[in-house]
Amino acid sequence: MTEPPRLSLVIPLYNEAENIMPLYQELCNVLQHIPLTIEMVFIDDGSHDHSFTTIKNLGTVDDRIRGISLSRNFGHQVALTAGLQQAKGEIIITMDCDLQHPPEVIPRLLKQNETGFDIVNTRRNDSADTGLFKRLSSRLFYQLINRISDFPVTQSSSDFRLMNRKALDAFLQFGERDRFTRGLVSWMGYRQTVVDYDCPPRYAGKSKYTLRKMLHLAADGITAFSARPLRIASYTGLIIFLLGLAYAIFAVIKYFTGNTIPGWTSLLVTVLLLGGIQLLSLGIIGEYLARIFNESKSRPLYFIKDQIN
Repeated sequence: MTEPPRLSLVIPLYNEAENIMPLYQELCNVLQHIPLTIEMVFIDDGSHDHSFTTIKNLGTVDDRIRGISLSRNFGHQVALTAGLQQAKGEIIITMDCDLQHPPEVIPRLLKQNETGFDIVNTRRNDSADTGLFKRLSSRLFYQLINRISDFPVTQSSSDFRLMNRKALDAFLQFGERDRFTRGLVSWMGYRQTVVDYDCPPRYAGKSKYTLRKMLHLAADGITAFSARPLRIASYTGLIIFLLGLAYAIFAVIKYFTGNTIPGWTSLLVTVLLLGGIQLLSLGIIGEYLARIFNESKSRPLYFIKDQIN
C-alpha cells in the first residue's frame, strides 16, 4: 500500500507549457533533500497550449505527479482552490508555475512550519524587470485594502505559501465564489508568519494577470473584506446634500435681495459634480450587488475535464 503524501505541492497554471519541465526539474533538485513523501498537484486551468499533455507525460514517468484539467479557464483563484481541494498531504505548499516562486525557498517554509506555525506566507522582493506601474499599483492597493479592512494583508504578499492540514481544512470551509485568497488566509487567524524571498524574472512566456484581471482581483479583495466603500458613498451623499442645501439657501437670499447674476458655469460644474458622485456611488453599490448575485446562484466553482494519477 502506497504511503500517503506528507507534502503536497499545488501548482495552478494556464498556458505554461514552456515552464512546466524547468519547474519540475528544479523541484526535483530541491525535493531530493527533503525527507517527506511528496505529491505534485498540477491544475491546468483550461489551457489552450499543450500544458496538460506535458503534465500527462511527466505523470507516466513520475507517480508523484497528479494532473487535473479544468473544463475551461475559471481563473487563478478558483484553480488554486481546486488544487487545495485535491491535495492529500499533511503539509501543503501553493506556488505558481512560472518560476517566480523559487523552489529553493521551500525548505525555509518547512523550517518555519516545524517551529509551530500553521501558515507560512511569503513576501516578494520584486526583480529588476518589474515595471514601475506594477510596483506603484501594488503598493497603492495594499495601502488601500489595509486602510479600509479590519484584517491586514501583508504588503507584496503572494499565493506562494505553506499551510498545514488543520489550516487547510479550515480554509476549505469557505464557499465564496469571488475569492481573494490572501485576504481569506489573513482572516482565518491561526499562527502565521512571513518569509521574504527575491522574485526572479519569469522563465518563459508572459504573465497571465492582465490589467483587467488585476483590477478584478483588487475589486474582489476590497468588496470581500470591507463595507466601508458603501459607507463612504453614504457619507459623501450626505455631505453633498448639506452643501447643496446651503447653496440653495444662499441662492434664495440672493434672489430676494436682487443680487442674482447669470451663472451657467457654476451650474454646469455643480451638475457634473453631483452626477459624477451619483454614478460613482451607484457603481460601488453595483459591485456589492454583483457579489450577492454571484453567490446566490450557488453554481459549482469548477468542473474537471480530465485527470491523471
